[in-house]
Amino acid sequence: MEQEIKYVLPAEIEQESMRIIGQELAQRGINLPQETEAVVKRVIHTTADFDYVENLRFTPDAVPKALEALWSGRAVITDTNMAKAGISKSALTQLSCEVHCFMADRDVAEAAKAHGTTRAAAAMQKAAKEYPEAVFAVGNAPTALLTLCELIRNGLRPALVIAVPVGFVNVVESKQRIFQLCLDAGIPCIAAMGRKGGSNVAASICNALMYTALGTLDPARL
Repeated sequence: MEQEIKYVLPAEIEQESMRIIGQELAQRGINLPQETEAVVKRVIHTTADFDYVENLRFTPDAVPKALEALWSGRAVITDTNMAKAGISKSALTQLSCEVHCFMADRDVAEAAKAHGTTRAAAAMQKAAKEYPEAVFAVGNAPTALLTLCELIRNGLRPALVIAVPVGFVNVVESKQRIFQLCLDAGIPCIAAMGRKGGSNVAASICNALMYTALGTLDPARL
């Protein structure tokens, strides 16, 4: 006998998912800090992976400082168009924020070829010039994080760095390096330590922060 399907509308599914996540966290004896709870839960909701309870790390006051940046209308920069597509346009509009990804720009491709680097690195260079105080959300390219490390050493001060690339090559090292650098420089950073991450995780962190900034954790109310 097939089990009855109770939840069919997107808002209902999300609400029930968050209830289940909260229930499973309680069963595991996990009590998330209030400051970071919305971010961690939304990443779990996106990935169905409770490892992010341990994997996600936050520099001191990363969330409050991120909220201040969003309230100020800072731009969001992503390293993939997938992450850009996953960020709530309604929330961006209400916060008077913009989201940009320069990966497909012709001048970025030309700069990458000329300097023998990746498009992700060239895209971060362009973003740093045009939006030096933006939120940088990196979910795919370690070279984007390594470029941000170099730029930060040279004086760049982003509003927030979201460091969540996924993969095997230079992923762990790049996240460790930028998290420590941001910690030393007093730059807000949220990082997924280890190999896990992805463009969907980068977008979900941005969304969690924006929903919090707007005072609602229920996207259906936006």
